[in-house]
Amino acid sequence: MQITKSERPHISFFGCTNSGKSSLVNAVTNQNLAVVSDVKGTTTDPVEKAMEILPLGPVVIVDTAGVNDTNTELGELRIEKTKRILDKTDIAVLVVDSTIGLQKEDDALIKEFNKRKIPYVVVFNKSDLNVNEILRSAQNDSFLISAKTGEGVNELREKLGHIINKNKKEKFIIRDRLNKDDIVVLVIPIDESAPKGRIILPQQNVLRECLDAHATAVCTQVEELGNLLKTITPRFVITDSQAFNKVKDIVPDNIILTSFSILMANYKGSLQTLLSGAETISKLKDGDKVLISEGCTHHRQCNDIGTVKFPKWIQEYSDKNIEFDFTQGGEFPSDLSKYKLIIHCGGCMLNEQEMQSRIKKTKEQNIPVVNYGMAIAYMNGILDRALQIFNN
Repeated sequence: MQITKSERPHISFFGCTNSGKSSLVNAVTNQNLAVVSDVKGTTTDPVEKAMEILPLGPVVIVDTAGVNDTNTELGELRIEKTKRILDKTDIAVLVVDSTIGLQKEDDALIKEFNKRKIPYVVVFNKSDLNVNEILRSAQNDSFLISAKTGEGVNELREKLGHIINKNKKEKFIIRDRLNKDDIVVLVIPIDESAPKGRIILPQQNVLRECLDAHATAVCTQVEELGNLLKTITPRFVITDSQAFNKVKDIVPDNIILTSFSILMANYKGSLQTLLSGAETISKLKDGDKVLISEGCTHHRQCNDIGTVKFPKWIQEYSDKNIEFDFTQGGEFPSDLSKYKLIIHCGGCMLNEQEMQSRIKKTKEQNIPVVNYGMAIAYMNGILDRALQIFNN
């Protein structure tokens, strides 16, 4: 199964304009991934590419705009987009022009890496030109490199590979809770919001982990679930959260029931924080603002869960007049102060670093946050039941 972008280490290249970031990205990847020019500020928007690089393995490489392009409004916008990349960065490469040396913007980036606890490497590019010898000891663990001649490029790859291996964590969505020959029923509704010809990523991943554990996975839709449970007794039933209201009445209490979204909350390391935000739904008042945020950029259907179903469910459950805002993909506000609650998707298309960055912002601003699955389970009165899987 192909490794998705959200599961790959994100390696981002930062630095000032004309430090040679894009040239170095092309040298590291052996591809013309980034546009290269002597014109200052050639890189405008961040460029992302999922690829396989030896000895790094499957990664996402991100080239960013220069952080010292502050002369225009457009330049400021580029810098803001570059800073947003920090939210999803697992490893940072700071590229410094070795003919100039560290600038104040570079120092600011290093402080930000340390603040966020992002592993980073400092490289002094353009070693083929006149280099001040002082630079050779300017930073611990830094080294000279030339995107033009290739000097130091293999060394950089090896260094990045070492960091990846050092920080690699084996994590599972459900596999570590399964025994050989367990039966797991996956309830996968095929409705107008289901993607044509495929099942969504969390469903794919859970199915694969069941097979890896040598458990038996049985996929069904809500309409067939009742008859299926007359013939088998599964250990777990895992459902699309949107079907909780029907599935909870079909699955006997002695069978553990949860949802793909709730499993993703635990997998992304945000279970307890998201759990604490669920009860805020009962405390909403007239005029309160709620942000509904999705990590992917799918085409919104007429009965879209984020923009249509959730506002309806929240209004009905709270019996209050609530105002809603919506974001998709990489959009997530820096200032959350106007919101009483954030409702976030499962985050399957976001890497763990970005999901944790969003959760951190809610904590820093003391804004409750809950994910789709927990919110739906809470409104259906089965949240405790849906969390039983984590007690087994």
